[in-house]
Amino acid sequence: MLPPASIIQEQISIALAEDVGSGDQTAALIPANATTTAQVISREHAVLSGAAWFSEVFHQLDSSITLEWQVADGDALQPDQLLCALTGNTRAILTGERTALNYLQTLSGTATRAQRYADAVAGTGVRILDTRKTLPGMRLQQKYAVTCGGCHNHRIGLYDAILIKENHIMAAGSIHAAVEAARDNAPDLEIEVEVENMDELGQALAAGIQRVLLDNFNPNQLREAVTFNQGRARLEASGGINLETIRQIAETGIDDISVGALTKDLQAVDLSMRFAD
Repeated sequence: MLPPASIIQEQISIALAEDVGSGDQTAALIPANATTTAQVISREHAVLSGAAWFSEVFHQLDSSITLEWQVADGDALQPDQLLCALTGNTRAILTGERTALNYLQTLSGTATRAQRYADAVAGTGVRILDTRKTLPGMRLQQKYAVTCGGCHNHRIGLYDAILIKENHIMAAGSIHAAVEAARDNAPDLEIEVEVENMDELGQALAAGIQRVLLDNFNPNQLREAVTFNQGRARLEASGGINLETIRQIAETGIDDISVGALTKDLQAVDLSMRFAD
């Protein structure tokens, strides 16, 4: 889901303060009243994400700049495709170029990677989930981009769901103790438990958990877990899964696969902005 406009505005305000500081000394070389038209071009196959952040950069720098988008978030891009045309004050367009492209390239990179993972499990019914392994300060942006690529969001942060992992279990003393504490502390939140073997899966199911993360289970172990579970809980596979192995994992019968690489192993999409002749 696209974050509220107020959040996007705040994020862009911070990004522009970081880049522009006391003023763009290079753009100041251009006459103050000069105007131009610039075009944003894709250099490769990709999936678009981040149009709202890109546009907000120029709205904040000069609200009279007009933007004409030829594509929308989630669209497939081709090499040399025109994405957007901007017309307005030359100084403002030059000042905003890098910040705007940084957002569009980064989020499109996340969306493009997400689509590759979604395509890899097409037809299996398995959902591909992101994680909290996002770039600092880019949590909401990257999780939005994941959905543009056809994958799904896990919890947004530490506040909207409970994921009891190995260290939590050790600190609490047992799976049962951790689950009971979670229910006491946050009865309205979904609780998920990470398990590392069949014995722990049995403990989680005995505690009435309806969502279980199977950490570093191989395909045979995942099939065994699916059989043992008998539909009692939603099962999520995680740990070391990549594009080469994900289809095999998806075909074991599990429900979800979480992939940190969706947001962590980022390669920005190659985009460019050039002034029209």
